[in-house]
Amino acid sequence: MERNRREKDGGVLNSVAELFDLPADVMAGLPHLEMMGSRQLYVENHTGILAYSEEQIDVNTSAGVLRVSGRGLSLLAMTAEELRIGGHIAAVEWVR
Repeated sequence: MERNRREKDGGVLNSVAELFDLPADVMAGLPHLEMMGSRQLYVENHTGILAYSEEQIDVNTSAGVLRVSGRGLSLLAMTAEELRIGGHIAAVEWVR
């Protein structure tokens, strides 16, 4: 009966996320975005850079392509799963 209740409330993934006090979106591998004003964007759970210029950066994610547009854009930091984009960010959009 406990198992059926867990499945109704969101399944095993939500139960594991709750058990370890982790956000369910991170456990599912979905991208996590944090924007600091219009000057920096932090992206977690990306799968690579598809296009890069000072006006546009396309980031591949499990949820689709994330397009960042603006002026003077640059990669401030990048690891296998996280990246930080700096510059004047004018728009962030999902490209399907």
